[in-house]
Amino acid sequence: MILKGFLPSPPLREYIENIGIVHLVFSADEPIPAKAYTPKTGDSIEFFLRDPEYVQYPGDTIKTRRPVAFLHGQHTFAINRYVGREFLYLNIKFQPGVLLRLSGIPSNELTNSYVDAEAVFSPEIQTTIERLKNAASYAEMCKWAEYFVTRLAGRSQRDAHGIDRAAQFLIHSTAPVSMDWLAGQSCLSPRQFERKFKERMGIPAPLLARIARFDKAFLMKNAYPEQDWLSVAIECGYYDYQHLARDYKAFTGLTPSSFFQLDNQAPERLWGLCEK
Repeated sequence: MILKGFLPSPPLREYIENIGIVHLVFSADEPIPAKAYTPKTGDSIEFFLRDPEYVQYPGDTIKTRRPVAFLHGQHTFAINRYVGREFLYLNIKFQPGVLLRLSGIPSNELTNSYVDAEAVFSPEIQTTIERLKNAASYAEMCKWAEYFVTRLAGRSQRDAHGIDRAAQFLIHSTAPVSMDWLAGQSCLSPRQFERKFKERMGIPAPLLARIARFDKAFLMKNAYPEQDWLSVAIECGYYDYQHLARDYKAFTGLTPSSFFQLDNQAPERLWGLCEK
């Protein structure tokens, strides 16, 4: 069983933040709980290489089967994801702005949504799916994922933009940042910055900063469950516990403690695994 993120090789770190692989196998009589999937920063391409995944968005009464490979846009709320008996999943998480560079699709067209990757990257996507399914090891899966992105990058006619660097700064910073300062660093007026940022990242810059901070807190509590919520909040750049609780309510609909209890019932927790 594995739940792990792999750094890409140095030449591809301009394009790929990490390659995540999850592989879980459940017995025939074992109940598989839903995964309440929180908002993460950035766009990705996701592959389900054994049993399919089903997704349920807030307010939906049915679960929808997703394609074997799909482009996953920036999300701003938690969704429920359902997996099968053999869950073999590979996720290529792109650096800010890279999905637009590789696909030509503005990220705001994929916000809180996804699209079949075959419709965008055919025929390469089918070849990549077969290679990933037949790979003899997780290392070989990473190799084929990198080869796929290398091919796309070789054809891309779009360059990186100052907005992409601004987004990386926002994602990795825990201190408050002036949007006017970021606009200046991107050589744009505040209005141009707002428009271009949403086109390349899918959402406004202040919201991306909030999601990044929330995700840091979520991952920290996963990694150190014995740490109290106030310590988590302060460490991740929140003013106090109530500040953190407001973001949990906005992004998950629950209090920090209630969502932590729900997350502890996720499929990977049955194997003692958690995101780091």
